[in-house]
Amino acid sequence: MTGLVWSEALENKLEPMDATHREFVTCYNAVVEAAPEQLLAAFDALIAHTEEHFALENGWMEAVDFPGCHRAEHDRVLAVMYDIRKRVAGGDTFFFRRLVEELPAWFRNHVDGMDAALAFHLQSVGFDFEAGVLPALAEGEQRGEGCACASLSAESACQPETARSSACSG
Repeated sequence: MTGLVWSEALENKLEPMDATHREFVTCYNAVVEAAPEQLLAAFDALIAHTEEHFALENGWMEAVDFPGCHRAEHDRVLAVMYDIRKRVAGGDTFFFRRLVEELPAWFRNHVDGMDAALAFHLQSVGFDFEAGVLPALAEGEQRGEGCACASLSAESACQPETARSSACSG
């Protein structure tokens, strides 16, 4: 299997996001390179990173009231990882191999699509990453509009008709 290569094409020019994406690449590559006896441990590290990675992004989205379609994708990916983890523990690696083959394409699409929209929105509204909140506005000051999708209601957000860890180093 071929690993993921970090490149500028995977950057969203938002360092906190890019840093967690670099860690994802490292964790994924550790899985690809793992000896059979280390496979489960490497996969567990990828899952742990992915949980933290998605929790970080989900927290940002919650802080700026970003629509839930992005979070829903995170939930689906984790559900697949958890299911496959159980299968691997039972000795079945068929779906694991398919996941490892498909993750790079999913990751690139997710970074280029949903994460790019989130990064743009966070930058547009002036999100304070250190404090994890939107800064208070001065009297008369207005915040940037950000991503159009983020201004839609939760019911209509991202529907087709409305949408326009370091534990892995080693």
